[in-house]
Amino acid sequence: MSPIDSATAEAARSAGAWPFEEARKLLARLEKTGKGQVLFETGYGPSGLPHIGTFGEVARTSMVRQAFRVLTGDRVPTRLIAFSDDMDGLRKVPDNVPNQELLRAHLNQPLTAVPDPFGTHASFGEHNNARLRAFLDSFGFDYEFMSATASYRSGLFDPTLRLVLERYDAVQAIMLPSLREERSASYSAFLPLHPKTGHVMQVPIEEVRPDAGTIVWRDPDTGERFETPVTGGHAKLQWKPDWAMRWVALGVDYEMAGKDLIDSVKLSSQIARALGAEPPEGFNYELFLDEEGRKISKSKGNGLTIDQWLRYGTPESLSLFMFNRPREAKKLHLGVIPRAVDEYLGFLERYPAQDAKNRLGNPAWHIHAGEPPAPEVVASAGDGKATTVSFGMLLNLVAVANTEDPAVLWAFIRRYAPGVSPETHPVLNRLVRHAISSYRDLLRPAKTYRAPTEAERAALSELEAALAAHDGSTDAELLQGIVYEVGRTHFPDTTGKSKSPDGRPGVSQSWFGSIYNVLFGESRGPRFGSFVALYGVAETRELIRRALAGDLVREQSAFLAAREAA
Repeated sequence: MSPIDSATAEAARSAGAWPFEEARKLLARLEKTGKGQVLFETGYGPSGLPHIGTFGEVARTSMVRQAFRVLTGDRVPTRLIAFSDDMDGLRKVPDNVPNQELLRAHLNQPLTAVPDPFGTHASFGEHNNARLRAFLDSFGFDYEFMSATASYRSGLFDPTLRLVLERYDAVQAIMLPSLREERSASYSAFLPLHPKTGHVMQVPIEEVRPDAGTIVWRDPDTGERFETPVTGGHAKLQWKPDWAMRWVALGVDYEMAGKDLIDSVKLSSQIARALGAEPPEGFNYELFLDEEGRKISKSKGNGLTIDQWLRYGTPESLSLFMFNRPREAKKLHLGVIPRAVDEYLGFLERYPAQDAKNRLGNPAWHIHAGEPPAPEVVASAGDGKATTVSFGMLLNLVAVANTEDPAVLWAFIRRYAPGVSPETHPVLNRLVRHAISSYRDLLRPAKTYRAPTEAERAALSELEAALAAHDGSTDAELLQGIVYEVGRTHFPDTTGKSKSPDGRPGVSQSWFGSIYNVLFGESRGPRFGSFVALYGVAETRELIRRALAGDLVREQSAFLAAREAA
């Protein structure tokens, strides 16, 4: 972490971004506890493949950690643990993994004892842990990974497990009222591992022996009686008591959780207090929903995978999605990616001109741990204006160019901004590849071109003719002016609310909607003058002529028919 300048330190004291609000809660906690360090934790249940929600918890917690470091001048040591509950028993087989019969034969065994259906690791738990770590590492998160299996077996939790055993009745008294009558009759905070089958057993505990550090239970199938130590990995806790035990054993100061776990947080907090400790600070974030508004489930696989987001969007755009409005439910599907990419580029472009206060409210500051990179800009050969090339612009460029060859797109870009290349602009190069993937897999099948109305046909014909005098121009402002002039004639703003910069009447938004519908097959699109500057005047004129001739509608219909038949 770079040294904190005085302006940033001053602005941090009153910064309104939610990570700073959370960091101030931690400052108040330290004043009460007197601790000299802060431990952040995130939890992961590896019964299914890691998903974006898992990443979101680590990303958001890291943002709070960074805000805390700024507030304290980085004088208070901090750690972040990513904890995997991989000793939990496999209760059901996830829908989205191979070799399901293999997994079905190992139900109720700890996840680190279940064979890996992918055949790449020693166990299913280790496979999923490796997937999680690889992804977190690719983002450069500063964290320590901890495994429940290793922690239980190593004896790390032994002192706290004995404490839970000593206060067993108090823990039970907290948990039992929250359970259905049938479940409460057999519930025990401890889950012994069967010494013969290795299963994580959910059985009544017949006797608790705190002095010996053991529990006594009976196999429900054979009636055989066992006495099992609660230490050394011979038993584990049910997840709510386990959560509380972990907070106490590790000294966790901060952990956030989804809104669906509010009641669980309350119960685990009560257990932590029964063990003589103060539960961590944190907040409950809203859940992600799929495109149809259903809760995303790891086992159902109805959400986006990490790999899907990174195929169609940038890592930074995913971090922005996590930063924005964490207390609001948000739909998480492929359609949100392009907007997230462009929103991130916009925040990054505005950052250098902002003062310290506004920088701390800029998501780019939080995404990059206080050190955003310089925005990657290109200078137009037409007007010399330096700006970022939006992802939306690239998506429309690849759509009208109808190509999957990055070299074709770079030829358009270099004509617009000579001297720009994949080597000089690596971020733009990534966006080009994301645009091609998005167009091929997602956007082209969803396009709905339509024939122009008579009024639109007249306006588009006039626009095509007006552009002819400016062949070769890459001056985005000049070309946008032509678009406005044609629109003012055929689609004037009749509300009186819109004015052009020179004071003349404005243009109805329906004009731009017509352009996007007819030329792009979409309801929205880029600033059209900028698009013409990038795509080319001659190429845009040909695009208009093809649209007026009905070629775009026919080609899309043929594409969809062939796709349906394949």
